[in-house]
Amino acid sequence: MRIAKNINRLGQLKEQGYNVGELRWKSPREFRSFTYNQSGFEFDKKSGQTVLSLSKLADIPIELHRPLPDDATVKEVTLKKEKTGEWFAIFGIEMDTEQPAKPPLEDIDTDEMVGIDVGILKYAHDTDGTAVESLDLSEERNRLGREQRKLSRKAYNSNNWEKQRQRVAECHQQIKRKRRDFLHKLSNYYAREYELVAVEDLDVKGMLESPRNSRNTASAAWNIFTDMLETKCEREGTHFVEVDPEGTTKECAQCGVETEKPLWVREHSCPACGFEADRDANAAWNVLSRGLIKLGLGHSKGTPVETAVVSAKRVVEAGSPCLKEPPKTASRQG
Repeated sequence: MRIAKNINRLGQLKEQGYNVGELRWKSPREFRSFTYNQSGFEFDKKSGQTVLSLSKLADIPIELHRPLPDDATVKEVTLKKEKTGEWFAIFGIEMDTEQPAKPPLEDIDTDEMVGIDVGILKYAHDTDGTAVESLDLSEERNRLGREQRKLSRKAYNSNNWEKQRQRVAECHQQIKRKRRDFLHKLSNYYAREYELVAVEDLDVKGMLESPRNSRNTASAAWNIFTDMLETKCEREGTHFVEVDPEGTTKECAQCGVETEKPLWVREHSCPACGFEADRDANAAWNVLSRGLIKLGLGHSKGTPVETAVVSAKRVVEAGSPCLKEPPKTASRQG
């Protein structure tokens, strides 16, 4: 079944002009997952513990990441072994619930619209005057570097090498989980708090090919953020639109005149109309304006005048005020 799906996918890419080559053989030692499709599994409760019964294998006690919805039908179960040695069960479910209806575009108030500019120094800067700092993973990266140096001193494929390899894998996994947790909570905030969200359609692959700042670009995971945001907007009934990012930093949000700005210049100052604002705030308003034009609603009204910087810790902490209401120092000029 997996081979058939992969061959079909390669055929689709080939039709689109990609040079796809052929499927690469994966040895049994490299294969880390298997799937029960439609049948061969069932759930049970034994002594208060959720148990996953797998045909011809065993009854496995599991801990659910979150409860399965009452109206959900589990269609398949995939068992996956991580490089850290942990096993996970991934459930494919089917539900009868419908997505909430999106409000008519012409009825959305300007306070319910937001444009988001993403970056390295400030991960997200929006039109409500909120700038969310990037997640600080310096301690995790330092630990990863230490564990990788230890791994390089071990004899390849020895028992000590395998133990150290798992420690390196645990460092990678911790970084991945912290980043995804941050992105999930931030995208969830925007999808729930607004009725229309506009973001840049960035060519991240092309940016990664650039020799400048490619590591930070990869770490930012902008494509993952926009994919999460789009999915959550569909779930919450929020309009989502991606716009062309070219020139959003150079163009003045007040009059539209373009001004060249080196990367180290963090303030926007328009020589034509005299409008001054944070560089990223100006870009966020251009993103929103382009999103409204793309949806046929015309330009946005108002420009940013003040920015409140929010630490990434306030995003990842449960019950954080910034996930429920904008900072008090943020303001808007209509």
